[in-house]
Amino acid sequence: MATYNRLNPEDTAVSTDKVVSNTWSNDVNILTTQIFTASVQAASTTATSQGNFFIEVYTSASNQTVPNGGGTEIQGEGNPEFTVSYGHKTGLGAANFTNTAGALENTATKCIYRQYAQLVFGDENSNFVFNGHEPSGIYVVNISRARYKHGLKAGSLNLKLDDGNSTAYTLTDDSITLTGSAVVTNLGRQFNLVEGTDGVMTGTNLNQSTNANKGSYGFVYPEAGVIIFNEDALIDEDTGTHFIVPTGNTNEKMNLKMVGAIQRGASFELDSEERVSSQYMFVRVKNGEYNYSSNPSYIDTNGNLNNTTMVDSPTTYVTTVGLYNDDNNLLAVAKLSQPLKKDFTTEALVRVKLDY
Repeated sequence: MATYNRLNPEDTAVSTDKVVSNTWSNDVNILTTQIFTASVQAASTTATSQGNFFIEVYTSASNQTVPNGGGTEIQGEGNPEFTVSYGHKTGLGAANFTNTAGALENTATKCIYRQYAQLVFGDENSNFVFNGHEPSGIYVVNISRARYKHGLKAGSLNLKLDDGNSTAYTLTDDSITLTGSAVVTNLGRQFNLVEGTDGVMTGTNLNQSTNANKGSYGFVYPEAGVIIFNEDALIDEDTGTHFIVPTGNTNEKMNLKMVGAIQRGASFELDSEERVSSQYMFVRVKNGEYNYSSNPSYIDTNGNLNNTTMVDSPTTYVTTVGLYNDDNNLLAVAKLSQPLKKDFTTEALVRVKLDY
């Protein structure tokens, strides 16, 4: 019969470690190669087309046959790395869902803006304000949930944007600059998106451009895998015509402007973070315990030891520790790396580690 010893509270301890890994496909943490979109999705032929709401971005592509003898085209394939959306609080940048009275300016961009306002503030009627500045539009990069574990590692973001006119700048969160402090929202911690690298802001202003009154470049939510960009700060930084204010309720494909800036920058670095908890159980074997085997072959039908050497000098070898619940049901088994000799003159302390 097995012998059970109950673990006391002082026999257990719990620790949590953060494990960092690469975010993107093929086990890389920085995208430097060309990125692709699905041309069918990007077409956005109607006001309710999926591409008006978000564009999926891939790192691999395939040649697809164009119908009606149109040759071939290149489009993204596989699992998306991230999606890009554009939101506008009054609905500019996309066509109205319907021209019916009372439904005007209900567009994909307005849905995106209100959706993320709801996610962040818990109120779809709230507006985004970046360091005191309230733009009309936002860009949103949403990292694919399959790309990271529990969240993104704060301070690992290094995103290079290129406006196509020899102007490029690298954005990061300010988590290290703020020594880890952050605003807590419904999407988890919120850091400012600023110029700099590895979580450290360049200079002392949230916006380092020549006209630095447009607020920070956006917000970063590492637990949710979301980056929200301040449209006005991007326009202020862009010397070209890429990040421009939408002109009306037409299909202007604003999200493709951000895709283009990321593609030209060719450097999107990000780490995934996972919290791994370990429970340690210290199994204490006293000198008077576990010196005899519970194997039925060690005794005869009368209860006498078959091995006479066990009478005067009992010795056993511990090889396994079993963890049981209160009903004596076996829950887990821990194997020792080598048998542990045990007799009346020795005691043992076995540390069992359970990761979850």
